[in-house]
Amino acid sequence: MDFNFLILFVSALVPLITGFVWYGPLFKDAWMKEMNFTEESMKGANMGLIFGLCYILGLVISAGLMPAVIHQMGIFSTLAGEPGFNEQTGEAFNTFSSLMETYGDRFRTFKHGALHGGLIGFFIAMPILSIQAMFERKSFKYIAINAGYWIITLAIMGGIICEWL
Repeated sequence: MDFNFLILFVSALVPLITGFVWYGPLFKDAWMKEMNFTEESMKGANMGLIFGLCYILGLVISAGLMPAVIHQMGIFSTLAGEPGFNEQTGEAFNTFSSLMETYGDRFRTFKHGALHGGLIGFFIAMPILSIQAMFERKSFKYIAINAGYWIITLAIMGGIICEWL
């Protein structure tokens, strides 16, 4: 399987770009109110460090999304440990090569990746955020703003990875 790993670096930008819009023009006031932030309290942070770490964590998320949105990776991981596979010989490698020739382009669309990314956002990120927020005594609005961000962000990242990686 050939991959354009540059796409992982591109998709890692999505949380920053989506966050700029989501926590900016779309929901800035509501989010700041839920967080009890003021314009003054937002000043003084090391934004270079924050953005840099967010980008690195975006790379981690991108790498984690890759096997979830690209089904062909499941076939690869199933057969990769078989004798001769890494040397590109043997029955498993031949089976893999044949499957990739016939089905390697299946479900490799932005729409399909976005579906899986959105599902991961809804079924994994949203419950994690919700459980944490309930114990922190945060409001439903807080949960909706942050879970919505992750559902949208993971959908976009999944779409990019699935279509172009």
